Amino acid sequence: MDLLIFDLDGTLIDSKQDIVNGVNAARAHLGLAALDVPTVASYVGNGAPVLIRKALGPDASAATVTEALEFFVKFYHANHSVHTRLYDGVRESLDAWHAAGKTLAVLTNKPVNISQAIINGFGFDRHFFKIYGGDSFAEKKPNPVGITTLMQEAGIAAERTVMVGDSAVDMQTARNAGVMACGVSYGFQPESLLIHPPDLLVDDLRQLLARL
Repeated sequence: MDLLIFDLDGTLIDSKQDIVNGVNAARAHLGLAALDVPTVASYVGNGAPVLIRKALGPDASAATVTEALEFFVKFYHANHSVHTRLYDGVRESLDAWHAAGKTLAVLTNKPVNISQAIINGFGFDRHFFKIYGGDSFAEKKPNPVGITTLMQEAGIAAERTVMVGDSAVDMQTARNAGVMACGVSYGFQPESLLIHPPDLLVDDLRQLLARL
């Protein structure tokens, strides 16, 4: 594999607590009680608008969701790396792939500017040739546009490309683009991989490093 495309939350970074804090800050802004960590984590994966809609429930009006979303984005942008850390094996693996000349990219449904800031904060700004977020294209994952664009820009064929992620959304995106799907067992939604099984499942990115 020559092109390795990574999801961000739950795959490269454990950002769960900072996301939960942002969601609960938005709920507090509206006078609502806090949600627990597992509940909020189960809402992650389809972008901030879906996250906030689920966090407010089906009875929330469109205007309320918009207000909460704006508050969340502003709060999270200022507090995105308070508790966020790299998962074990991530730095070692990315460094090794980068040194070996592999083409690395990030494809996340998180807003691209926040994603870039987090990645730069961990010193990986030179590792990835492209970072695309949920607002980079007209459609988010599982639409394959992000993967197909990255393959075109890198000049690398589908059979030499792998999508690495922690959720069914990532596996569906890989399938829709016709590339290899690698799941990680340690992320936010490993149970969803039972519904959309990956071609390869690893417990640590160093296992993928050894395979590739």
